[in-house]
Amino acid sequence: MPIRNFKPTSASRRNMSVTDYSGLSKKGPEKSLLEPLTNNSGRNSYGRITVRHRGGMNRRKYRVIDFKRRKFDVPGEVMSIEYDPNRSAFIALVKYEDGEKSYITAPDGLKVGDKVVAGAGADIKTGNALPLENIPVGTFIHNVELYPGKGAQLARSAGIMAQLMAKENGMALLRLPSGELRNVPISCMATIGQVSNIDHENVKIGKAGRKRHMGWRPTVRGSVMNPNDHPHGGGEGKAPIGRPGPVTPWGKPALGYKTRAKHSRSDKFIVKRRNGK
Repeated sequence: MPIRNFKPTSASRRNMSVTDYSGLSKKGPEKSLLEPLTNNSGRNSYGRITVRHRGGMNRRKYRVIDFKRRKFDVPGEVMSIEYDPNRSAFIALVKYEDGEKSYITAPDGLKVGDKVVAGAGADIKTGNALPLENIPVGTFIHNVELYPGKGAQLARSAGIMAQLMAKENGMALLRLPSGELRNVPISCMATIGQVSNIDHENVKIGKAGRKRHMGWRPTVRGSVMNPNDHPHGGGEGKAPIGRPGPVTPWGKPALGYKTRAKHSRSDKFIVKRRNGK
């Protein structure tokens, strides 16, 4: 969808833009597919903050998304394309022939009234879900499973798509949006097409209050703190870090330090890392 800009009635409005939601359905969400969503403000079950700078977001309900596409070989009709406050992509409400309703991530180009189906015999059409072994090489896909039956884990955010590059020895080679080449079991499900809301990356937040609505609180630089609050703090004037590299408030390396396990079980499936190595 296109981006909507505003007249510069204030400094924040001048630099602010939003997605144009005029093409979405006007009705509210399907109540049977809503669940409560609590704001933990970055705290764990002990009440301790484990993720900083979170809290104070707008209240919202969680939309239950069918990432597994459980209704095999049952055609469904798209009833509406809706906004989802919990993700960057739009979602589609699908009503199946047996009367059941579910939400799916809406691919770009899917319209109200279109038919979608999941199964090995489905057509190669936008919105249909098939095992990778039934998808032609070169097809653009999204909502890809990493493990058969677990549900989609790859290529789920707005405007994203992966490409099926090859199939060999029970594995499918995918080129992911990051540039990584990765093997995935050929029995994993994937959906045809590109995720909706392609212009999401062009949205400008514009003002601090809008980030507060999203649940992000202000972030303070360590260099302006006192030395008892942060390893970067203290000193006269603009002091350097004073260490070989930047660290977190607890002294762990930051900004470029690799945290991936040295011997991860999934290393053998990665043909080419996203950093080109």
